[in-house]
Amino acid sequence: MNEFPPYPSGLRLAGRKVVVVGGGHVAQRRVPALIAAGARVTLVAPTVTPALEGMGGEIEILARRFEPGDLDGAWYVIAATNDPVANELVTQAAEERRIFCVRSDDAAEATAWTPATGRHGSVTVAVLGNREPQQSAALRDEILTALRDGHLNASGALDRTPGVVLVGGGPGDPELVTVAARHALASADVVVADRLAPRELLDELGPDVELVDVAKLPRGRSAQQEFINQLIVDRAREGKRVVRFKGGDNFVFGRGFEEIEACRAADVPVTVIPGLSSSISVPAVAQIPVTHRGVAHEFTVVSGHIPPGHPDSLVTWDALARLQGTIVVLMGVENAAAIASALVQGGRDTETPVAVVVEGTMPEERTVLSTLGSLADDLKAQDVKPPAVIVIGEVVRVARPEHYGHSAPSRG
Repeated sequence: MNEFPPYPSGLRLAGRKVVVVGGGHVAQRRVPALIAAGARVTLVAPTVTPALEGMGGEIEILARRFEPGDLDGAWYVIAATNDPVANELVTQAAEERRIFCVRSDDAAEATAWTPATGRHGSVTVAVLGNREPQQSAALRDEILTALRDGHLNASGALDRTPGVVLVGGGPGDPELVTVAARHALASADVVVADRLAPRELLDELGPDVELVDVAKLPRGRSAQQEFINQLIVDRAREGKRVVRFKGGDNFVFGRGFEEIEACRAADVPVTVIPGLSSSISVPAVAQIPVTHRGVAHEFTVVSGHIPPGHPDSLVTWDALARLQGTIVVLMGVENAAAIASALVQGGRDTETPVAVVVEGTMPEERTVLSTLGSLADDLKAQDVKPPAVIVIGEVVRVARPEHYGHSAPSRG
């Protein structure tokens, strides 16, 4: 085989037959990308991994050894067995049929190489090293990181269609936003940002991007939301791409659907990029599970911005107290004492463990441990201020046995 460099090409495999020979971990890595490309995948192997078996509804699996006729009608083949003799048989059959063949064991004998690939907006980044996959993968990762962080400008690869994009920014740490969220911010003409949206990312916006900080609007809550609705609609009607950047997830106590309704009423295109909800991610970062085998089979996320007994409350606190699982309270610091009292009145033990994670995922993060009976005093003594996530239930005892003593009893 000569040492000429490979000729790069992008294969459009949608609807075309691709054969993968081998049912091990190499095949397990290659098949999902082929499915995502729309290929009709035929997998040939006497045995396959459980993950590949689980793809049986998406691919054809021939549970036997390879036969040359398996390549009839194929456009592309991957020889991914751990047997060089079997891989050579696949290579020869592919050569006879003029089908490009990738070999997992010997790239020098292959007629095609698999590049290290990644996506950024509408662009696929593919890196081909000189049969050095680790080098290719490392360079690909460097390119994608530079694109993601804005150090390498590829704005033309991003969707710049006028309209509104609702972006969930996660719990606060800028490293916990999704790749899709970063793409959206990089594509924006206007960014309308919440107080809890990861603020460090705003410094990465281009100089021509209009930034509207709605946390500083001198209006009441309802008036502010009406202002935001009108703002995103007006900017989109001007032909701009508007990113509504929110903390957490758009639809978990985020009023995101009100903004969708405003866009729909104005016939403005709107899309949604979900974010990590603080109700799950903040306890997770603090190493507190919201469920645990034998301890909690359910968890309930509840807003604490309205206290129990208030005429506007939609929470049935007595019913909530009777549940055995975990209760996660968002926006509940100011009403924590009333919430604890309502749960105790509803039947929860005063010794029920409580963890209050303050400034979760941020540099100032800290966790205050308490119980329902002493929560009010502990929050005052520890000077707890919002934002904080309150976790109530035996999972807190599991996570902090050194504070509460023995673990909660298993219930199966």
